[in-house]
Amino acid sequence: MTPSNVKKLVAYFNQFERFSIAVSGGIDSMILAYIANRFSKAKVKVVHAFSPAVPEAALQRVKAHAKRYQWDVQIVNAREFADPNYINNPLNRCYFCKSNLYTRIAECSQGVIFSGTNLDDLSDYRPGLEAAKEQNVKHPYVEVGIDKVGIYEIADHFGLAELHALPAQPCLASRVETGIKINAGDLGFINKIEEKTRLLLPKQKNIRCRITLKGAFLEVDKLPESRLFDELSNVLGQMCEQEGHIFSGIRTYQKGSAFINGVAHV
Repeated sequence: MTPSNVKKLVAYFNQFERFSIAVSGGIDSMILAYIANRFSKAKVKVVHAFSPAVPEAALQRVKAHAKRYQWDVQIVNAREFADPNYINNPLNRCYFCKSNLYTRIAECSQGVIFSGTNLDDLSDYRPGLEAAKEQNVKHPYVEVGIDKVGIYEIADHFGLAELHALPAQPCLASRVETGIKINAGDLGFINKIEEKTRLLLPKQKNIRCRITLKGAFLEVDKLPESRLFDELSNVLGQMCEQEGHIFSGIRTYQKGSAFINGVAHV
């Protein structure tokens, strides 16, 4: 039996003859693309914007699913690194990122643009939503009342185990403390640290490497036992030294939406 959430989404999609979906490679937008392509009557285009702020794994995931399910996919350059407002990393950096993203998608799309924003996102500090509003981007999950739990339920129903297993994965730039300029080298370093940590701590869901004025921190859901803690600290300390960063330690993951008053929340 088709879940009621899926029926609501399909009914919403079918109001449109054609639309594009901004797909980051995370579970929210990937599930949106899966349902739209499988069940809606509309002509659907999937658009993924590559950028130093997006892990290579996300791009490969989008390509793999597009091939498997025969999606009409287009890969574009987000070009946010050409925007000094983004590079300067103010508190509302996400606004400039999304402004560039939706402008690029609009250049190659026909019809309305959809995002994977869900109900839970509305309770967080997300300046990118203002950019979406300015460019008339719509949020199907919000329109039909679906939160993060509902998205995971859809993934589970259709047996999309790979997507169901994905943790929340904001862009890599969200790991850089407000006011520290964004550069591609730092984002690549962040990705390396997080990938290495996943190999050593495969059961940890949320893993973040934070670049702060006090150095680079690793955040995980639960601190590992002492032997593994020391091993991980040594490995990451060496990686930081090789990349010219100060390793400032491992601490417990904090959830939220931005660096505010020196505290990381994404």
